Amino acid sequence: QVQLVESGGGLVQPGGSLRLSCAASGSIFSIYDMGWYRQAPGKQRELVALIINDGSTVYADSVKGRFTISRDNAKNTVYLQMNSLKPEDTAVYNCNIRDKYFRFLGSWGQGTQVTVSS
Repeated sequence: QVQLVESGGGLVQPGGSLRLSCAASGSIFSIYDMGWYRQAPGKQRELVALIINDGSTVYADSVKGRFTISRDNAKNTVYLQMNSLKPEDTAVYNCNIRDKYFRFLGSWGQGTQVTVSS
């Protein structure tokens, strides 16, 4: 069992910034990547950013240049720095971990709400 606790969401004006955190605990073995995903109302969950064990990163085209994913291995924590936020970034953000077989190790909890609005 892997537990994931996301935090850092909130209401921000367009152009603003937020930093999300996700702490992982439990049976964390064979981690391949840690990532952030989001789901807007009426839409499917989508990948936002991944950080792979070798330190390389992957970003959705819609957030490139604005979001930065980072990881503290000692704390099993992954962060998402979000700058220049847009209304279309409004969504529930979840983190998750995948193993080397690309299986998600955590459950999709309630996540953290990010609302970008003036």
